[in-house]
Amino acid sequence: MNTAKLRSKRVLVASAAVVAALGAGGFWATAANADVSGSDRDRIGSAATQAVPGTVVDVEESDDRGEAYEVEVRQADGSEVSVGLDKDLKVLSQQKDGADADDRVLTAAERSSAEKAALAAVGSGTILDVEASDDQGVAYEAEVRDAAGQEWDVQLDTAFAVVAKTADND
Repeated sequence: MNTAKLRSKRVLVASAAVVAALGAGGFWATAANADVSGSDRDRIGSAATQAVPGTVVDVEESDDRGEAYEVEVRQADGSEVSVGLDKDLKVLSQQKDGADADDRVLTAAERSSAEKAALAAVGSGTILDVEASDDQGVAYEAEVRDAAGQEWDVQLDTAFAVVAKTADND
């Protein structure tokens, strides 16, 4: 019996099992924080803004135990609050987010110019969010929902030229 071949087969099988387990874990981690869109986003966002007045920035399924959704709400002063909701849309937690480099409040002129540029890039639709960006070469980020319901992420430079436009498939 050739023990060298048997040993290499064991290593190969063990390696394949590790790769499969890591791949499944990576998929689970990605799926656990899936963005919520459409009418579900609107319904969940509405529940969050009843507790924390402001504009919904992001709605995700939560990976925290007992929490079904996590909603980011931007208040009138530009600060953001993370609101945790259960499956029945009962508020479980509210946590004010710390300051980040991209939390700069846009001027009315910046917001208007970014909205116009993002809408032009998509064709038409509804602006869901516009904010300053801390990404290299990107000054502004906008989320747009087109007439067909597809959501788009539009990145703009300091002159409001489109750097990137990607369909948000989450």
